Amino acid sequence: MSAMDVPGEGAGRARADRAASAAAAVPGTKWLTWLTLAMMTTSSVASLRASPTMAVYGLACVFLYLLPAIVFLVPTALVSAELASGWNGGVYNWVSQGLSKTMGFLAVWCQFAMTIFYYPTLLAYVASTIAYVINPNLASNGVYTAIVIVVTYWTGVWVSSRGTNAVAGLASLGLVIGTLIPGALLVILGIVFLGQGNPSAAPMNGSNFFPQWTGVASLVLIVNNFLSYSGMEMNAVHVNKLKNPAKEFPKSMFLAMGMVLLIFILPALAISWVIPASQISLTAGVMQAFDVFFQHFHIGWLVPIVAVGLCAASLGGMLTWLAGPSKGLLLISREEGYLPPFLQRLNKNGIQQNILVTQGVITTVIALMYALIPDVSSVYWIFSVITTQVYLIMYLLMFVAAIRLRRTQPDHPRGYRAPMLTALCVVGFVASALAMVIGFVPSSQFGGGSVWAYIGIVGGGLLLLGVVIPFAFLKARKPSWRQPDSGDATVDGGAA
Repeated sequence: MSAMDVPGEGAGRARADRAASAAAAVPGTKWLTWLTLAMMTTSSVASLRASPTMAVYGLACVFLYLLPAIVFLVPTALVSAELASGWNGGVYNWVSQGLSKTMGFLAVWCQFAMTIFYYPTLLAYVASTIAYVINPNLASNGVYTAIVIVVTYWTGVWVSSRGTNAVAGLASLGLVIGTLIPGALLVILGIVFLGQGNPSAAPMNGSNFFPQWTGVASLVLIVNNFLSYSGMEMNAVHVNKLKNPAKEFPKSMFLAMGMVLLIFILPALAISWVIPASQISLTAGVMQAFDVFFQHFHIGWLVPIVAVGLCAASLGGMLTWLAGPSKGLLLISREEGYLPPFLQRLNKNGIQQNILVTQGVITTVIALMYALIPDVSSVYWIFSVITTQVYLIMYLLMFVAAIRLRRTQPDHPRGYRAPMLTALCVVGFVASALAMVIGFVPSSQFGGGSVWAYIGIVGGGLLLLGVVIPFAFLKARKPSWRQPDSGDATVDGGAA
């Protein structure tokens, strides 16, 4: 979209440029370099946890990662950058300004609610990783998985409730020792393995670049990749810390996208080289591959060391998420009275402990499903899909709000203006909507169960978390629930 497309667009751009120039003239301003922002974004988005899910597709995982990057990651990054550079307060304020406060609450609720299923899937991965230190057979044991989820989550709540500053340090350290180093090691071992003449478990010729077409179900795994790329809207809040956002932010985002793709794709390929698709565990696939490589190269003593690193990354991420979306929901609820007073209470350290405890009760109930359902991978997959579906509601609202804000507030100062914003929003909205539809189709990789039972579970989870609960809060809200001056916490927009 050019400056001629929207009345006042040229004037708004000029004001934004003058504001940026004025800020640049302020002595002592602490700027972020575009390279630093790229690294921050990479650390927030990239993870090895999703690698086994895509390793099932072998070489086709390259396509399945590239497609959502183009139609979802790029629009999300650029659109959220414009919103963050013009309006503080995160997704709640963006959607409230562009649509309504009701829709704003729905957006921030979905950002928070997706963590209800995010924690069980993340901690199921932790459980399977720890199993390779104790007994690899435990990785597929539902009772063991449920126990680890419950114990680890409540430990995280206890740590978070104390307001410790160690949370941020653990998350940063986890990126290096739990993502970058293990990921590089996995790929190097895989390359050496193939270089020795060992055959790949998955065919690596060009004809396998696209997934085999067996109907819509053959593309269902791509839905999980939308969640893999989520969180870009949180990093966009740093756009105003760049000296020249218009030039530096796109450079930062495209570099981050390149690094994220490498971290996602190469380890997934390495797993597919040594583990046949039918044997890949969605929770333990990373450790399966390491176990094979380490045994092949006679360095099995490294298994527990790598397992500890992977767990550190996941636990650091969990602690960061515990401290983020729930804090944003709390602050907005105090200002507008969206949640009852019980859920708005803080402990002596200023932490939203009642929200965390309530969420913990739900997480415990969900964890029991791992103990009751024999196939841990199937439970993991279903919860991952529900998580994605709920989060996609927020993105749908964000894209619509961005278009409306360009039209209703064209002169509002923005530090960064996304090119062709309407087109980006339409692509992002359509991709998100299609991902939601595809999410209701059981994957071709997980047969044997009832299709209607799968649709019922996913649809019920989406309806309950994404519609029924938030609108029940809106219906029940009372003026007495507003407590705008009863806390001094600040909204940090979540964490990745």
